Amino acid sequence: MEGVNPLLNADLHCHSTVSDGTLEPEALAARAKANGVELWALTDHDELGGQHRAMAAARAQELPYLTGVEISVTFAGTTVHIVGLGMDPDDKALLEGLRATRGGREQRAREMAEGLAQVGIKDAFEGALRYVGNPDLISRSHFARHLVDSGVCKDIPEVFRKYLTEGRPGFVPHRWAALGDAVRWITGSGGIAVIAHPGRYKFTPTEEYALFTEFKQHGGQAVEVVTGAHSQAEYAKYAGFCTEFGLAASRGSDFHSPDESHTDLGKLPDLPGSVTPVWALLAERVH
Repeated sequence: MEGVNPLLNADLHCHSTVSDGTLEPEALAARAKANGVELWALTDHDELGGQHRAMAAARAQELPYLTGVEISVTFAGTTVHIVGLGMDPDDKALLEGLRATRGGREQRAREMAEGLAQVGIKDAFEGALRYVGNPDLISRSHFARHLVDSGVCKDIPEVFRKYLTEGRPGFVPHRWAALGDAVRWITGSGGIAVIAHPGRYKFTPTEEYALFTEFKQHGGQAVEVVTGAHSQAEYAKYAGFCTEFGLAASRGSDFHSPDESHTDLGKLPDLPGSVTPVWALLAERVH
C-alpha cells in the first residue's frame, strides 16, 4: 500500500452484524476487495468483537486493514460519532470504556418499544431482537428493519421519519460517552480519533466550531471529509476545516447493508487534493 497516496481507494467506515450491519465481517472483506478497496477498516458501533475476524478475513483477501470502531458520544445534547482507526483492539481501557457505553442500550430499546406500543405497534422490542447480531447493541436500525419487514412502513427512511426521530413516539435519547473520554480511549490504545460524517449533525455554526475545537484539544487528529452522507459542497467545506484545525482527512462509505446503504463499499469519490489523508498518519498500523 502507498501510505501517502491521497487517491487511495480507502474505505474506513462500515458496519457488520457485530453492530447494526447486515453482513458478517468476512462478507464485508470480500465485498470490499471485489469493489476495489485498497485499505479497509471495520468500524462497528461501540464494539470491537469483529476486529480479529475482519483482520483475518482481510489478510485472506490480501487487503490492507486498519482496526476500527465508531464510538457514540453526547455533545451539546446531540449524539455524535467518533471513529477510531489503528487502535489496539485488545486494549483494556478501550474495551472497558466501550462496555460502559453499550450498557444503556437495552433499557433504551425497551423504552422505545413502549413508545411504539402506545401508538399501536406491539411487541417491537421482540421484533427488533430478531435482527440483532449482538444483543448488547440493539439500536434504532434493528427496530427500523422490523417495522419495514412487518409492513408498518415501506422503507427505512419512512420509519425514522414517522417513529424514530426526536419528537416521534419511538424516539428515546441516550446519554453516551463524553467526547474527551472517547478520544482518549482511542489515542490511549494507539489509534487516531476521527469525527465521523460531521455534515449529518444539525449544529449551529457556533456549536460545530465548538465540537471541532474541543475535539482537537482532546487530541483528535482527523475528520471524515468524503463519506456517504456528505454532498460535494460538504466535501469542500470539511476539507477547509482540515486546513483550519490542522486535521487529516478520512474517507468512508458508512456501509451497513446492500439493501439499505446509499453508497457501497469502495464507491466514494477521491479525497480533495488539498488535504492530508489520515492513512498518511497510520502507515505503521496497517495489517
